[in-house]
Amino acid sequence: MDEKWLPLGFRWSGHHCGLKSDPQKPDYSLVVSDRDAVCAGVYTQNLVCAAPVLWCRERTPMQSARVIVTNSGNANACTGSRGNADTKAMAADVARELGVEAEQVLVMSTGIIGEFLPMDKLKAAAVEGVGQLETGAEAFLRSANGILTTDQGHKVAGTIVETSQGPIRIATMAKGAGMIGPNMATMLASVVTDAGISEADAQSILKEAVDQSFNCISVEGHTSTNDTVLLLANGAATDGFLQGEDLGRVRSAVVETLITLAKQIPADGEGAEHLIEVRVNGAASRDDAKQIAETIAGSNLVKTCVTGNDPNWGRIASAAGYAGVPFAVSGFRLFLNEMLLFEGGEPCEFSAKTVSESMANGDTVKIRVELQEGSESACIWTSDLTTAYVVFNSDYHT
Repeated sequence: MDEKWLPLGFRWSGHHCGLKSDPQKPDYSLVVSDRDAVCAGVYTQNLVCAAPVLWCRERTPMQSARVIVTNSGNANACTGSRGNADTKAMAADVARELGVEAEQVLVMSTGIIGEFLPMDKLKAAAVEGVGQLETGAEAFLRSANGILTTDQGHKVAGTIVETSQGPIRIATMAKGAGMIGPNMATMLASVVTDAGISEADAQSILKEAVDQSFNCISVEGHTSTNDTVLLLANGAATDGFLQGEDLGRVRSAVVETLITLAKQIPADGEGAEHLIEVRVNGAASRDDAKQIAETIAGSNLVKTCVTGNDPNWGRIASAAGYAGVPFAVSGFRLFLNEMLLFEGGEPCEFSAKTVSESMANGDTVKIRVELQEGSESACIWTSDLTTAYVVFNSDYHT
C-alpha cells in the first residue's frame, strides 16, 4: 500500500482477538476518522441479511460517522434478536473507548453463519484495537488483514486526485474469495477519503462505483448475507463539499479504484487459477450486455474449460445464446484472448494449441463477444472452477 494514498485524518488497527483458531490470523479491524465523516453504504440484496447489515443500513447515509469496526470468523448472520443486540454492543464498546457515540460506529462482520459472537472477546478487542490505532501504511495493512476469511492475502487499492483545492487521497480495502455473486451482493469493502462530499453525492458516487465494480464480479454466484461497502469522507483536505469538476474527478477516481479492488476478489477466488474477464460489446443496452456477460461468467462449463486451458468456444456461444437477450447470430463474433474463434454462425480457422497455450501462460483469460445490436457494453470478472474449489468448500463449514 502506497503511503501517499492514505487520506488525512484517519487511523487504523488490526489484530487477533480469538475468533479464529490461528493466533497468527488477525480477526478484528478498526478504521477511525479523527473527525466526523459523511458515510454512505451499499448492502447485500439477500433477504436473509446479517445483523450488522441491518445496523448500518438503518444509519446510512449519515453526516457524523467516526468508525468502521469489523470482525472476521463469525458473520453474526441468522442470529435473531441476540445478534442485533451483539452488533449494538460491538458499536458501543468501540464508541466507549474512543469517546464517541455508538450511533457513529458502523459494524461489519464476516465468517461462519448461524453462530453467536463471543462478546467477551470482542469487548476486550475494542480496548486493544483502539490502543493500537496508528496512521501509516503498516497500520492500514493490519486493518486490511483483520477483515479476511478464506482470502489468500489482503486486497487494497488507492489513488490521488488533483483538485482545485489540492490533492485528494482515496484508500480502499476489501475481503472476499468465496460466496461472491453480483448483486451487491462473502464480500466487505471500505472506502476512505479526505475529500469533503455531501451525503447525497457520497451515496450517488458509491452506488455508481459499486454498480461498475462489485456488482460486476462473481466467483460462484452465491449472494452473501453480509455484503457491505461503506464510504467515509471526512473532508480533512478540503474546505467544504466538493462540487462541479472537482467532484466529477473524485467520482471517476472512486469508480476506477473500486474496479481495481473488485477484480482482486475473483482473482483470489477459492481455488482459482485464472481470472476470467468477459466483455460484451455492441449490445442494444448495457443491461443486455451485462446479462449476456453474467450468463457466460456464471457457466460452470465455461469456468471448467478455462481451468483446463481448453478453447471450447461452443460452451461460450451456447451460454450467450441462452442468456435471454435477443441478438442476430449473423452479427455475433467471439474472441478468446483476442483470437477470433467464431463468427456469423460458423467456426473460424484457428490454432487450438496457440489459444490453449495463451490460456495456460497467463493469469487472466479474456473472453470478448461482439454484437451488432447497438453501442452498449459491459464487463464481468469471475474465476475459473477447479478441483481445489470443490475440495475446499466440501471441507470448509460456512
